Amino acid sequence: MSTFKAPKGTFDLIPPFSATYLAVRDAISTPLRTAGYGYVETPGFEDVDLFARGVGESTDIVTKEMYTLTTKGGANLALRPEGTASVLRAALEANMHKAGGLPVKLWYSGSYYRYERPQKGRYRHFSQVGAEAIGAEDPALDAELIILADQAYRSLGLRNFRILLNSLGDKECRPVYREALQGFLRGLDLDEETRRRIEINPLRVLDDKRADVQKQLVGAPLLKDYLCEACKAYHSEVRELLTAAGVVFEDDEKLVRGLDYYTRTTFEFVHDGLGSQSAVGGGGRYDGLSEMIGGPALPSVGWALGVDRTVLALEAEGIELDVPPATSVFAVPLGEEARRVLFGVVTELRKAGVATDFGYGAKGLKSHMKNANRSGARYTIVAGERDLAEGVVQLKDMESGEQEAVAVDKLVETVRAKLA
Repeated sequence: MSTFKAPKGTFDLIPPFSATYLAVRDAISTPLRTAGYGYVETPGFEDVDLFARGVGESTDIVTKEMYTLTTKGGANLALRPEGTASVLRAALEANMHKAGGLPVKLWYSGSYYRYERPQKGRYRHFSQVGAEAIGAEDPALDAELIILADQAYRSLGLRNFRILLNSLGDKECRPVYREALQGFLRGLDLDEETRRRIEINPLRVLDDKRADVQKQLVGAPLLKDYLCEACKAYHSEVRELLTAAGVVFEDDEKLVRGLDYYTRTTFEFVHDGLGSQSAVGGGGRYDGLSEMIGGPALPSVGWALGVDRTVLALEAEGIELDVPPATSVFAVPLGEEARRVLFGVVTELRKAGVATDFGYGAKGLKSHMKNANRSGARYTIVAGERDLAEGVVQLKDMESGEQEAVAVDKLVETVRAKLA
């Protein structure tokens, strides 16, 4: 046994379970690729200040959960705890917003890192697929992204998820609400750290999950009562577009989300089969983030969906994805001449686009056939000296058990026809 183990709060993805993760990533990204979103990939670490400014210095992510490091050259870096700030930084650095045709529409997939208490559904290393539409303020964009996420989840067969929706206002109306909320919160019996948060970002207190805090928040001012007319109209149009598209959502007046950069539309996907860690993804509009990290004014909207959480949601609903086997054909050589010939056949089958594996090592027929069964291959090619002397191999259907002799020079054509 190896001396080393995966770090606490992390896990390895290995076959065959990893195939489900790949299928989930593909299902989430497919609607994005058909809606004009291009793929972007950013480094696994960034300047610490990118997240301190963008995510927010008062957030738990920045104050407690970021993995930080100092390089030999003295640079302060952080493993990325989320994707939006990195993607926006990349778009700004490449001047994508100056190329015309706003919004810039990007999707991404990758690993993220937060130092949290490990529990089911919450890990220190996790995987997300995300999407960002940068540089346009349009309710249709907000609605589009929610619709695409809904489409992705339904394509996986998920049904027991809910979409929570709220508006956080903008720079015009939120300061008025902020002042009213601070006045309410200062009168509560809260710990010192939470009291500091009241002065920095009081909306984050609403996102506190502790029962004793939530009990005291009953009767807190609601942002909906402070929205300006522009924000009301914007939110109304988002709701109307979602309804017209047949997307069911729930208005959640207390939905805040945990990052400082959100404005106006905010939403969350939750699954009731996951217990306390019910959120499987979420996002919203972040019209001021570009300016926070040194860029021009670029109103934007996006989301991130957790691959790990989505897999747990599938398990909660008892959904098994129809993941095709990695191997369609398995070649079993019996003897040295058969090894030489069949290895060439395997190479040709792979060139023809047929997923093919080979029986490596000096093993007998029984051992090779066990490996063929484990591979999930639909067909097995078996060849010995007598078969090759006659210019044929034996092609066995692993489902029906039927076997037939096929000429070696016709094998690729025959196999492709049977798999079509």
